[in-house]
Amino acid sequence: MCDTRHDDHEEMNLAGAARAIPVSEAVGMVLAHDATEIRKDDFKGPAFRKGHVIRSEDICHLQRIGKERLFVLSLAPDDVHEDDAAVALSRALMGEGVAVKGEPREGKITIVASREGLLKVDQERLKSFNMLGDVMCATMHTNTVVSKGQEVAGTRAIPLVVKKDIIEKAVRSAERGARKSGVIEVKELRKPRAGVVITGNEVYHGRIKDAFAPIIAKKIEEYGGKIVGTYYAPDDEAFIADRLRELIAAGADLLITTGGMSVDPDDVTRFAIRSLGATDLTYGSAVLPGAMVLVGYLSIADCGMRNAELRSKTEHSELHTPNSALIPILGIPACGMYHRTTVFDLILPRVLAGERIGRPELAELGHGGLCLHCTECRWPVCPFGK
Repeated sequence: MCDTRHDDHEEMNLAGAARAIPVSEAVGMVLAHDATEIRKDDFKGPAFRKGHVIRSEDICHLQRIGKERLFVLSLAPDDVHEDDAAVALSRALMGEGVAVKGEPREGKITIVASREGLLKVDQERLKSFNMLGDVMCATMHTNTVVSKGQEVAGTRAIPLVVKKDIIEKAVRSAERGARKSGVIEVKELRKPRAGVVITGNEVYHGRIKDAFAPIIAKKIEEYGGKIVGTYYAPDDEAFIADRLRELIAAGADLLITTGGMSVDPDDVTRFAIRSLGATDLTYGSAVLPGAMVLVGYLSIADCGMRNAELRSKTEHSELHTPNSALIPILGIPACGMYHRTTVFDLILPRVLAGERIGRPELAELGHGGLCLHCTECRWPVCPFGK
């Protein structure tokens, strides 16, 4: 039989805003917080939610889940309940491409992707937010490709009741400055129209069978893109540059070259890209495999089209880049053929999200940029690139 005797224990206060009363005296009162129940391998969640009016038949249930006293809140003007705080915090943290999932549960609110795309987390602003105390936000790793509806973050106020000035400070921290984006957002990925030039005398002359083309095609198709053309080229700078021009004329908004990226005398692919007029060229990354990658951007106006016909075709092509005047060029070293995951997999989604990849972006990949070559590859659920 349940114990419904009066508990004479002295009332306690929580943050000066709540009073604790014995369960046996709570009938008819409003529950000021979620009462959590845990059943092993079965259930974890609120048995009774904030706002529930306690009934006599609830007393036994509350005692079974270990509740001998309940909090009844008397909020002061400068107090904020955990649920209300969670809503305010989530709104301040969210940018484009994310949304909240349902109502706060036990003071926590979940943030999900509202579209497929690339998760971006402003790590400095997130750290500043979490340094405040009494509030927190946990996220997935930045630069993770996510699907619509996927959970990407969770935030809450840590105490049951938190002072309003703390919440206001946390909101200002998340929104500080003339921000152009949220602390948490999901960028939309464009569907690329890729042109591919596979270089190397050994492939061009048929001495070995090409293995690059199907690998590149599969990676592009995973993002809903397509290959507009694939050319094979000898180790000839002018020949490679001409094939790239033809791919632009065919409507390519992303150029990919494979092979010829090392420092051997006959590896001329990167020189061909430079001769095409590409700018912001960055050769080399702090990633293994993929140290000899090249990233550049090609201006249509300056790409050196050799005749009016090609230029006319280009000008009338529907380019799908964020800035139609620029086409990204990715030079992938030979490791892309032998390893399932390389630097290409780390930077491709960022390029498709419209980011400009240069020396700082490639340098910061060094932390986490060592692939462990696991027997069973689990990427992207692994440390590589994180």
